[in-house]
Formats: sequence, C-alpha cells, structure tokens
Amino acid sequence: MRVVVCTIVHHPADARIYHRQIRALLEAGHQVTYIAPAAVEDFSAERTGPQLQVIGVPRAVGRSRLGALRAARRELARQTPGADLLLVHDPELLLALPPRRKRPPTVWDVHEDTAAALSTKAWLPRPLRPAAAAAVHAAERLAERRLHLILAEQGYVKRFSRPHPVVPNTTYVPQTAPPPDPPGAAQRVLYVGWLSPDRGVAEMIEVAALLRPHGIAVELIGQADKQARAMIESAEAQGLISWPGFVPNDQAMRNVDGALAGLSLLQDEPNFRHSLPTKVVEYMARGVPVVTTPLPAATELVTRYECGFVVPFGDPRAAADAVLQLAGDASLRAKMGSRGHEAARKSLGWPADARAFVAQLEAWAKAP
Repeated sequence: MRVVVCTIVHHPADARIYHRQIRALLEAGHQVTYIAPAAVEDFSAERTGPQLQVIGVPRAVGRSRLGALRAARRELARQTPGADLLLVHDPELLLALPPRRKRPPTVWDVHEDTAAALSTKAWLPRPLRPAAAAAVHAAERLAERRLHLILAEQGYVKRFSRPHPVVPNTTYVPQTAPPPDPPGAAQRVLYVGWLSPDRGVAEMIEVAALLRPHGIAVELIGQADKQARAMIESAEAQGLISWPGFVPNDQAMRNVDGALAGLSLLQDEPNFRHSLPTKVVEYMARGVPVVTTPLPAATELVTRYECGFVVPFGDPRAAADAVLQLAGDASLRAKMGSRGHEAARKSLGWPADARAFVAQLEAWAKAP
C-alpha cells in the first residue's frame, strides 16, 4: 500500500515518526510519501529512495504556523489521491485535511495531551490558553468521530469516548547492553530529547555546574525552544555543558552507549503526568542507569526494575548526588544498567509494537 505521512511540527528524523513508524512501513514492503520540514539537516538528500518520497514543507514554530499549514494543505491535496492511507502527527493538521470524499482512510497519531501541553507554550499568551484548550478538546471529539486514532500512551485513553489502539513509544533494544565506558575514560551523563524549560533545562545546567568539579561532563542532545536555547548557549559558553543540537535518533543512541547515567528531569506538568518519557526507555535499552524526576510512569519503571534513581522535582543537588553515587560505584552502575537493559529487552522493544502498528494500518486501509 502507499501511505502518506505528514508532520509540520516535528523534526523529519523524529524518532517515533521516521525511525520507528516509517521504517516499519518500509520494512513491511509499503511505499511512503513523507510530507515534513525536510530541509532541516539536509534530511531529504540522504533518505529518499524507491519506497520513500520526501516532500519538504516549512516548519510550524511558535506563532509562525500559518505558512506551514497552507503548504501542508496544498501537498496533502496533491499527494493523497490514489493513496491507501493518510497518517498525520500534529493536531494542527486536522485543519489541513482534504475533504472526506477526496482522501483515503485517515489516521491521527496522538503524541501528547495537547490541551495540557498548552500551559508550557511560551508563545501562546496566557489569557488565551483556556480558550485554546477548549478548542483542542472540541477538535479531539470531532476527530474521533471522523478519523482513526492511534494513541502514544495508555494514559491518553481516558480523554476519548471510544477505544483506540495504543502504539507506545518503545524502542530498538540491542541483544546485549553496550558496556560502560572503560576505566580511565572521561565520565559523562546525557540527556536526549526536546529541550525546553519544562523539561528541566535549568536543572540540568545546575547539575552540570555541580558535577564539573568532579570531572563529569554533561551533554544535552536535541533541539531547543527559544527560552531553552538562551540558557543552553550561555551554559555552553561557560564550558558547563556540550550541546550538539539535534542528532538523528540512531546516532544519538550510540552517543548514549557507555554513559554514566541518562537524565530525565522533567517538571511536574499536566502533560507529563500520564506519559512515559521515551528517553527513559531509551536509556534502559542501552544499559544506562536512569536519573528521573518522580513522574508516575517513569517512577514505576525505575523502581520496579531498580535501574536508576528517582529524585525530587526541582532538586539539581539530588540529581547530582545520584550521578556521583554511580560514579563512585562501578558495580552499582553495571547492575542498574544491566537490569534496565534486560527489562527493556523483554517488554519495551519496538519490533513487536511495529508489527501491530503495521497490521492495524493495513486493516484500516482495506476496510470498506
């Protein structure tokens, strides 16, 4: 089948969209037309091929969204005729869909609690947030009557009145855990993912300041919003952290290999309370101990499998102390990493979810 996949918000090499879902479709023998902000990092030049066609559109950033939305509407109208399925990844794209009679079965992959996430969007004036949240809820109710939905988290189920399949943010898990960095190598901790104040950027910079006297480096990998970028660039200029910016997921995971710990210091925001940060799963899969704030899903994994530390919200000192404990106890580091990897290998591997994901899309495409 031919599937049209579209995002105007996410990086074209987004781990869930490109490295998991599109890869799963291609490996199953399907063709994909991918509408995305493909000029980023020269993405399209590297990844076009017989089964994958990449079509570039502008990216929706902050309040600059109308141009991207118009471009997406135009390309969706061009690319969906003759397609077997349309898969969209942003709530904004619900406004850009072709008329129902002119589009194939359409799937919205729900990545986050969009209404709850509005509280963290600095570009949206605070007085407008309640009205925007109400509009999002109305759009969700309309969408589930007219589209197929896929949910990224079990915690999203209660938002909707009908049952929808859950495709969790699991990951690729190597058969054996990459070993810790060898004795004598510079010790380091990492963060992988979107960088914003609510995801603990200020806290991680403070952790870096606390760890620097001990010779432990901190690397933040990912794109940053405007507020986070200002903090990160200042910290990098002071030599507190390193920040390579966005790194494709497969390469980012190789950077994680061997690290002392993986950080997930997200704040106590409504959008995070019923979500499992993908980075926690990725750290476990690579055999790296996790240092996380006490969000319910992350806490449940880390405590059940004893693969890291849970530290209070807004407490960089506690996070730094957890890292120092790992730095001073190689046996503890190895045991936590091994337990996390084994748990991920048994129950958090993407290939099983990939098969279910592709089968569900195939069923929707064939349905009358």
